[in-house]
Amino acid sequence: MVQPEIFASLDIGTTSIKVVVAEYVNQQINVIGVGHERSQGLSRGVIVDIDKTVASIKRAIQKAEKKSNHTITDVIVGVPSNQVNIEPCYGMIAVSTENREITDKDVKNVLAAAKVRSVPAEREIISVMPEEFIVDGFDNIKDPRGMIGVRLELYANLITGPKTLVHNIRRCVSMAGLNIKELVVQSYANAYAAMSQSEREFGTILIDMGGGQTSVSVFHDDLLKFATVDHEGGELVTKDISTILNTSIENAEQIKLEYGYALPKDTSESEFFPVETIGKVNPERVDEHYLAEIIEARERQIFETLKKPLKKIEAFALPGGIIVTGGAASLPGVLDLAEEVFEHEVRYYIPEYVGLRNPIFTTAIGLIQYVAQLDDIHHLAQDNDKQVASPVKAKAQPAPAVRPTVESVDNYSQVKDDKVTEAQDVPAANQQDYYDDDAQANQYQDDYNDTESDEEESSVDKIKKFFKDFFA
Repeated sequence: MVQPEIFASLDIGTTSIKVVVAEYVNQQINVIGVGHERSQGLSRGVIVDIDKTVASIKRAIQKAEKKSNHTITDVIVGVPSNQVNIEPCYGMIAVSTENREITDKDVKNVLAAAKVRSVPAEREIISVMPEEFIVDGFDNIKDPRGMIGVRLELYANLITGPKTLVHNIRRCVSMAGLNIKELVVQSYANAYAAMSQSEREFGTILIDMGGGQTSVSVFHDDLLKFATVDHEGGELVTKDISTILNTSIENAEQIKLEYGYALPKDTSESEFFPVETIGKVNPERVDEHYLAEIIEARERQIFETLKKPLKKIEAFALPGGIIVTGGAASLPGVLDLAEEVFEHEVRYYIPEYVGLRNPIFTTAIGLIQYVAQLDDIHHLAQDNDKQVASPVKAKAQPAPAVRPTVESVDNYSQVKDDKVTEAQDVPAANQQDYYDDDAQANQYQDDYNDTESDEEESSVDKIKKFFKDFFA
């Protein structure tokens, strides 16, 4: 009988911290424990108080351990999409083994070579996502291990984030007594939870509406092509209600949940509810239409802000459409308002696992789904991020010309051919397809011929020595 593998995820959100414990067996995920705790020490997705954040993490972990009856030591941690960049990287090495068979060591070495590039001091590499390998000129290889070759190349996406943000996450997890099994950008976690593989391959927009911020990501060819964050979320809706109705934050949150609606046209001006206002003894009467106007103003602003970059990169031409998830998206009328602003059909995602049927758990369950479904090559890539093999024969290579970015294309047929895109505000690419780079191809052929010449000379020398000794 196959023993289940236990995974624990940690989603450090602005309004709450979620811990999910699940077992993975026969390609199925079974949730066995959940911990949910109010966040303290975070603002707009960023840790601002380490001690308070650590205390919140510990409480969430304790709840998950109690419910799952499992001691949590290793966790999969989500990294928010704040200022995440996606850059093309390229590595090239000579195969190290004498029989020229490509092994795990060669894959790790070419991954290390791909990361030998100029990364600003204020940024840190989160992960490397292999896109394709090339063995002696044969491209579009997903797993080169076991093949015979002289030269191994790799095209990949290098995902980097602000060093301060990543360091603070590592610090808080460590101070909570936990080890980080994997660091995963939340956009990938959300996509693996809310999208099918076909939707990730054909191209889909995903909007995660959290309490402190709203993030949007675009997937195509099963890769993250674009990601950006709007620092507005459900908390600002609550603050707007609190400020305009002159009531406390606690009352405003309760009013939002009980009477809130995002489309004023679907509400009535004759339906009233009481509001305890500051400085007055008796509660005020407020109609639902007025409340909906307050909510709509903020929600519409969020969607309009996200629409601009999505329209710029022509993401609305992708066939997968738009998926919305996250706790702030559960407010009635939000989907209708999103469809009105984006002028496209919008779908809503809620996790289907027992005990997790709430969109606030999308990232937490997605972290487990993502890591559990990683293939061997991507596992090697993530392991390589933790402890990079020494690339003795690795040579740092300048990144070759890349295919057009999503932002530079004119129609969807060109979108399907794109290779790499930065996460935010990438200038349009005017470069030719890297497979047609004549200079690189000529250099490759020269190096390959040199390798063959060295082998031929070595063989000739051995034959000469043999006959010299034989006739001596």
